[in-house]
Formats: sequence, structure tokens, C-alpha cells
Amino acid sequence: MCAGITCALTPAYNLRWRIGFYPTTLLELSLLATMVVFLVETLRYRRRPQWRNPFTWPALLFLTAGAIAVLVAPDHRAALGLFKAYLLEPIAFFFVLIEVLSSWRRAAVVLLCFGVAGIAISIPNAALVLDALGHHTLNAALAAPVVIYNTPNAVALFLVPMIAVASSLAAYTPQRRGRLIAAGFLVIAVPACLLTFSRGGYLGLLAIGVGLALGHRRRIALVAATLVAALAVSRIPPIASRLGHEVNLADPNNSLVERARLWGATLRMLRDHPLFGGGLSGFKQAIAPYGLRQSAAEDVMYPHNIVLNAWTETGILGLVAFGWLLVQAVRVAITGWREAEPSWRPLYPGVILAVVAMVVHGLVDVPYWKNDLSVEFWALLALAWAGLRWRGPAAGHG
Repeated sequence: MCAGITCALTPAYNLRWRIGFYPTTLLELSLLATMVVFLVETLRYRRRPQWRNPFTWPALLFLTAGAIAVLVAPDHRAALGLFKAYLLEPIAFFFVLIEVLSSWRRAAVVLLCFGVAGIAISIPNAALVLDALGHHTLNAALAAPVVIYNTPNAVALFLVPMIAVASSLAAYTPQRRGRLIAAGFLVIAVPACLLTFSRGGYLGLLAIGVGLALGHRRRIALVAATLVAALAVSRIPPIASRLGHEVNLADPNNSLVERARLWGATLRMLRDHPLFGGGLSGFKQAIAPYGLRQSAAEDVMYPHNIVLNAWTETGILGLVAFGWLLVQAVRVAITGWREAEPSWRPLYPGVILAVVAMVVHGLVDVPYWKNDLSVEFWALLALAWAGLRWRGPAAGHG
């Protein structure tokens, strides 16, 4: 129950306050409450958690890289806060989940709670954008308005992995009720993602659609149909206008030009600091001397690329660990699709699609380094492993 509530509260990291000197969020308090309840139940029933799994070593490597990144960061206090929120707490939550998700019914509750979180951000955000469209106040050259998050990209980053999993469940779940629930989520989440006008989100959605088509025996026809549908959507006037800014390199609102400048400055910084990058929370300060416009340097927190994000935040060691985690996620999902109990199997194509969509979306954005995204990422890994961890007496040996 606590784990499900935590998943439903993933967007609630925006609710912040202080307990004395300690800054915290509603999401963090829910995470800590879940861990305390788990610890009490573990001691009460004298359970012995299984720590060994395919993600244990890359997780430890990631934590080690994060600890080093705290030491080399220019602001140790800020870096420690990010280490706690983006690494320590989500990884601890992962180990809790793989112990408590002992059945598909429990896993379905966690997925349903993530769905609740997704709908909670989708409906008000979509309503706000539609209202702006209706009153002709939406400027397609600028970021769309948002309700809960600070940027529309943050909405798409949170929704795309869930859309991947829901698409797989809608396609492969044998029970009609499960398919209908997954499809109902997609009916709300996909339009909401389109209404963010996030170009990276569009790439992620396209990757999901093509991936689903490739998994069907009529893959050629379905891939063609997916591409035709994507082209049709891209011609919808507000979306076409938004995309039009990206093909005009002289347009001052072309984000790819800005990204290219940012990536170039980041690579120059990493050339001088290849081992440790800028440290956790140190990117803005580290990038300042490397030729980025002052106005851009003041606003940027990350290099907006999945490889460069991990490298600048946690050094080359963290980049290796993060890549290792992604590879392990795909390996576990392939094994799960072949060997897990039938009730679990529809989940695994979704895990693969989510990883692919994160990588594709991450070519131009930040798909991990936020409170909600890190919890979502580690929960996805926990769901993938739980289906194998609890399949029988031999499960759990990674």
C-alpha cells in the first residue's frame, strides 16, 4: 500500500517545505515512510531480503560515482541533496519494490498508481493548453503552458515511459479488463503528451509506435502505417508550427541550434574534466568558462543529452554505470518475455520500449535527473526484475 501511494505521489516532489533546517518534499516523505514500514515488517517477520540481482552491481557503481561527484562538486550541500534525491532514495525504493512485488496483482497496483499520477498531470495540463488554443493565446514558438511542472518537457519526460508500458499491456494482456485500463490511460496520456509540444516527447512516442509495430508479424505494414500516422499528426497546425521552428536554422526559437551550442561547450568542458565532469549540481558553474552565451549559461542546468547528462553529473564512472543499467534492463526484459509467468509477460515489451523511448527522448533532453523520473526509472527496473525474482524457488540468482 505504501509503495503504491509513493508511486501515485511521484509528481508531488513539487510540494516542498522545511522541517527545521532540513528541506524535503511530499514525495521524499512518502519514500521514507515506505522504507520505514518495509524495515519494520522485515524485522517483525524475520525476512532476509535478497540483495543479489542483475542490477545490484551497476547500482553500487552508480552510488559510488555519485558519492565521488558529491566530493568534487563546487557546492557539497546542493550535491548531497541531489545524491539523496536522484540516487540514494530511488535505489533504496528499488530494493523495497523487488521484495514486495511478489505477485502480478501487486505489480498491477503499482502500475495503476503510476497511471493515477500520469492522469493527474495529464488532464489539467491538457485542459490548460486546450484553453490557450481555444482563446488563440498559444505561441507555438515558445514553450506551452504547464500546471504542475515547471516546463512542458517535464510532463512528456514523465509520461513517455508510462505510455510505453501501457501500450505493451494494451497490446499483449490477455484479460479484457487489463487491456481496457491500459487503453483508457493511453486515451488520456497520449493526447496530453502531444499537447506538451515537446519535440523530444514526439521522438519518444514515435519510437514506441515503431517498436510496437516491429513486434507484430505484419510489421512492414504496421511500421508504414505508424509513419503515415506520425506524418499526419505532424501536419496538425499547432504541431506543424512548433516543428517548423526546428527546420529553420535561422529561427531564433530553434532549440536544436541552442542544443548544438550547449553540447559543444559541454564537450569542451569534458575534454578538460573527463573523469569527474562538473560534479552533482556543478554543471552550470563548470560550463561557464567554455563559450556558452551568458544568458544561456544562466538558465541551463544540464546538457540535455542522456550521455552528457550522466557524464557531467557523475563522471565517466557514472556514465558507465548508467549505461550498464540500461543494458541490464533490456536483458532482464528479454528473459522475462521468455521465462516469466504468463501474467507478467505483457510487461516486458513495455520495459524494452520504455528504455528505447528514454534513450531516443534523451538525445535532446534529461530523462533521468529529476526526482520523479529517477523514482519512475528505478520502479521500472524493479517491476522488470520482480517478475523473475518471484517466478519460483530458483529466482533471484542474478
